[in-house]
Amino acid sequence: MKMLKLIVIFTLLFSCSSYEQFEQLVEESEMPAKTYKANFNQTWQAVLEIMQQYDISVKNQEAGTIKTRWINNTSQVNFSDAFGSKEMVKAAQFKLVINVIKGYRGKSEVSKVSIYRRQMIEKDFLQGWRVVRSDGILEKTILYRIDRILKREKMIKGIEEQKAREAEKELF
Repeated sequence: MKMLKLIVIFTLLFSCSSYEQFEQLVEESEMPAKTYKANFNQTWQAVLEIMQQYDISVKNQEAGTIKTRWINNTSQVNFSDAFGSKEMVKAAQFKLVINVIKGYRGKSEVSKVSIYRRQMIEKDFLQGWRVVRSDGILEKTILYRIDRILKREKMIKGIEEQKAREAEKELF
């Protein structure tokens, strides 16, 4: 009985501490992603429309990958933390990696977009750069904008089809 209690206590003590070590790894691997009811080409064009404002280093449609260069966001990081308890940072930068994947749900084609943001900050010269976890706001905003573009394009296509049917009826 004592041996069983000792094993349970030992397991509880060391299982929690090992989870804490891998907690950050698990959280980072959960990239914001969304599946859209649109084909790959439509989704790719929507992603390109959103990414026009960023400095793109890699754009590969065959692989479905877009990567940006490092983007300085020191002022945004310092502004968001201005009223918090965190210290100001000397420099901050981030890089985006966007993947667009083609898939099928039933017989209809769908596409999935996932976004990874690597955020790095430098508090002082001696500490150097370190990776910090993203808050996910930018990633979710980009996914929302892609959704709005796809809905807009679907609505425009529906209006054009309706006008074509009305024009066809007027001819006959």
